[in-house]
Amino acid sequence: MHTQAFAPLIDAHIHFDQYTPDEQREMLQSFSDKQVEALIAVSMNMASAQANLELARQNPRTVYPAFGFHPEQSLPAAADQDLFFDWIEKHIGQAAAIGEVGLPYYNRQEAEQAGQDFDQSGYIELLERFILLAKRHNKPIVLHAVYEDADIVCDMLEQYQFRHAHFHWFKGSRKTVQRMADNGYFISFTPDILYEEEIRDLARQYPAEQVMAETDGPWPFEGPFQGCMTHPAMTRQVIQAWSEITGMETERAARLFYQNTKRFYRLP
Repeated sequence: MHTQAFAPLIDAHIHFDQYTPDEQREMLQSFSDKQVEALIAVSMNMASAQANLELARQNPRTVYPAFGFHPEQSLPAAADQDLFFDWIEKHIGQAAAIGEVGLPYYNRQEAEQAGQDFDQSGYIELLERFILLAKRHNKPIVLHAVYEDADIVCDMLEQYQFRHAHFHWFKGSRKTVQRMADNGYFISFTPDILYEEEIRDLARQYPAEQVMAETDGPWPFEGPFQGCMTHPAMTRQVIQAWSEITGMETERAARLFYQNTKRFYRLP
């Protein structure tokens, strides 16, 4: 009996530079056995972006870097922001995308629960700058924006008429989900689709031609992944879970996820 080969896997969002060099090497060596073709290596800050660029140079056609500033940390000084934007402009030709960028939902929640004021205007200004950069260079943008923060980000994307947006590990209201879907934004599912009802529910709602799979590694997962190092091959189980939830045959789902990710990130 002939079984059709699965489509290759692409991890649409991973912090590849955050693994140790040994872990990176072992991972890369395992890719052909596990049918992992590529990954989008998102950045935390300038040092992270430089590390991902170097990893991409060493592993062309496998590692595709995205340059950005993760919002769940203190804002850099204005001069450091300028330095980073100058650096990105200089290396924009090597960038698959701008990211990870967005708003500090979890840090804000923590501060507010501790009774502290949290002013996110500086984060909004920085994100606006990243959106304009992505638009100017016609690059996709990778977003960390959940719950009510997603509405602020949708407002900004609509204001600048920028649609090439990927909301990673998204969580939000049905109304926001509908708005994002209508605007053509993409989302990606992590391995928690296997055990988080909120995420499984999102899989039932979101258009199939606007979904991708990610790990957000090295972030650790629970359920069947408890105690395992997060590996891009886990996107296989993400796709299988999504196919069971939506009723799409698994091989067809694997091809769909592969084509969606190649199309969104314009991968060769």
